[in-house]
Amino acid sequence: QVQLQESGGGSVQSGGSLRLSCAASGYPYSDYCMAWFRQAPGKELEGVATIERDGSLNYADSVRGRFTVSQGTDNAIMYLQMNSLQPDDTAMYFCAAARSGCFYAGYRAEAFSYWGQGTQVTVSS
Repeated sequence: QVQLQESGGGSVQSGGSLRLSCAASGYPYSDYCMAWFRQAPGKELEGVATIERDGSLNYADSVRGRFTVSQGTDNAIMYLQMNSLQPDDTAMYFCAAARSGCFYAGYRAEAFSYWGQGTQVTVSS
């Protein structure tokens, strides 16, 4: 059974940093496109970053240059390093996995079959 579990959320002031983790179990992690999404109150789900099976990375324009997605050495964990956080980054952050490649999945939520429960990030000004 595929399971994803996020951790690392919290409250920080504007300009601060957080590192989120997504622990994966139950499947060959390296066979999936992995992604981070976020959803702010009253807003739609937004794709943040993806990491392809070959290690290729993609970022949403809103976070490029501030956020970095990476994998652990055993590929069973994914990280999202978030720097220069702003109040607009306040959201529930989710990790997700798709059997298709990231090129096909893009940031379409329906392409991702597996989701974590989410971790809250709150940035105050």
